[in-house]
Amino acid sequence: MSDPREQLRRYLEQRRELGEREFVLDQLSVEEALRIVGAKPEAPPQVSTDSGASDVRREESAAPDDWRAALRAAGAAPAAKKSGRGSAPTGIPASTPEVGGQLAPPGIVVGTTSRDLFGSGGPSIDSLDSLAKAIATCTRCPLYSTAKNPVPGEGNPDADFMLVGEAPGATEDETGRPFVGQAGQLLEKILVAIDFARADVFIVNVLKHRPPGNRNPRPEEVSACSPYLVRQIELIRPKVIVALGTFAAQTLLETKLSIGKLRGQIHRYYGVPLIVTYHPAALLRNPAWKRPTWEDVQLARRILDRAVSGA
Repeated sequence: MSDPREQLRRYLEQRRELGEREFVLDQLSVEEALRIVGAKPEAPPQVSTDSGASDVRREESAAPDDWRAALRAAGAAPAAKKSGRGSAPTGIPASTPEVGGQLAPPGIVVGTTSRDLFGSGGPSIDSLDSLAKAIATCTRCPLYSTAKNPVPGEGNPDADFMLVGEAPGATEDETGRPFVGQAGQLLEKILVAIDFARADVFIVNVLKHRPPGNRNPRPEEVSACSPYLVRQIELIRPKVIVALGTFAAQTLLETKLSIGKLRGQIHRYYGVPLIVTYHPAALLRNPAWKRPTWEDVQLARRILDRAVSGA
């Protein structure tokens, strides 16, 4: 069994790389906790584009009880309190803002809690495999003629947590898989930081074929591809959706508002809580957005934990 101090050190260093500066779960700052476990002093935060450095494994994260045990053994953390009514469920970042019992203000509401998002007008596709085959032969927009491979999406078909990006990039076009380039490596690190492996979630894009030169999606392309995305959401039935980037957020929420105006709220997409954050590719260009992105995914994780626990 791994040394809990080593597990804690790795966990904290992941947090620090993502821009986190507080370890409020145990009433210590990240730097204070790292000093306790003998970690190296802080280096300036950077977003690594090296594939080896980005290969973060799920087993490197310790269970919360192990972190607390390591800190208590060092005499630096209070004894764990028993969870009672009104307390945050275990595994939820305590630093997520909460006012009046609400995790965040309500946002845009799209649709109702209807079981069938399409109603009677949608395609009669009853599985994700069938949907992927339909996407592979789709000619609803010209993108199929310039792309090398369709990118339908992948992950756990029973996932509670679903991430929606905007369009495949060059690496995705080559492989037929979503988020496998540099942005995908960063996304996997973000998922690990909220206790998810890639295999736990379902990852898709609004567009299923790459736009030439990675240009922005055009309205007619979004319109052509949207039914496939909606059907994927309907088949998976996630408990939380995270929209990554402008086009994913605007498509799902049927709005032209910017990410800055959509972040920090709990939107509803046919009854499913939807959180908006920056696309990982944007974080590679603008590292200052790592901190707000971390706050967004903390919020999404907390909403999911509440949904699962019934709180």
